[in-house]
Amino acid sequence: MDDATLDRAEDLLEYDFADRSILNRALTHASTAATRHESNERLEFLGDSVLGLVVCQHLHRNFPDLLEGDMTKVKSAVVSRRVCAEEARRLGLDQLLVLGKGMAAARELPSSVAAAVWESVIGALYVDGGLEVAEDFILAALRERIEQAVASGHHHNFKSVLQQVAQQDFASTPVYSVLDEKGPDHAKCFEVSVAIAGRAFPPRWGPNKKRAEQDAALAALEELSIARISDNGDVHVDLTP
Repeated sequence: MDDATLDRAEDLLEYDFADRSILNRALTHASTAATRHESNERLEFLGDSVLGLVVCQHLHRNFPDLLEGDMTKVKSAVVSRRVCAEEARRLGLDQLLVLGKGMAAARELPSSVAAAVWESVIGALYVDGGLEVAEDFILAALRERIEQAVASGHHHNFKSVLQQVAQQDFASTPVYSVLDEKGPDHAKCFEVSVAIAGRAFPPRWGPNKKRAEQDAALAALEELSIARISDNGDVHVDLTP
């Protein structure tokens, strides 16, 4: 691969490789490599694992109320082959991939091949620059997709959404307080409010603490204009800036 193509790839990735042979291999398809070891297949394998790790770590760190099943669903949505192919094409990596004559003649690169080059580039970034470099690249591409997947797929978990908003917009953590409780021991209702960085939001009653906290979180999201309730009772969450 010529230096001009490698320069273009580094510009797209916004990263200068210490060892450009790694980048060269990441952009070399098996159809044109002298041996399979000289193609991007091993880097693709590594990049797939790094991608999964970074997304799982981000979910674990930033969405503490998501259960394992919820995180699995979000991960599946944002690291799919379709998403990887879209990201490769968005950057133009598919245009830089070196292909054998048969594949190069095709009108459009198969999605599986486009997805593979994005993962191989992730693997290359990890090998050359370490996890932090790969993480920055992945989250720059996928953070908005992750937020949308959490909001749309788990809009019922308003505490999780509010946690994310509090961390990103206020550099703080929501604090929930029980203000009052009524009823007999076997059927108590609780009034809960939530505060973020000293700002208190309207309290809500619930048949248990967990439900009251969720409703209090929704009240906060409404006041922050992040959530709205339609006339039919559906809740719409919008995390776009």
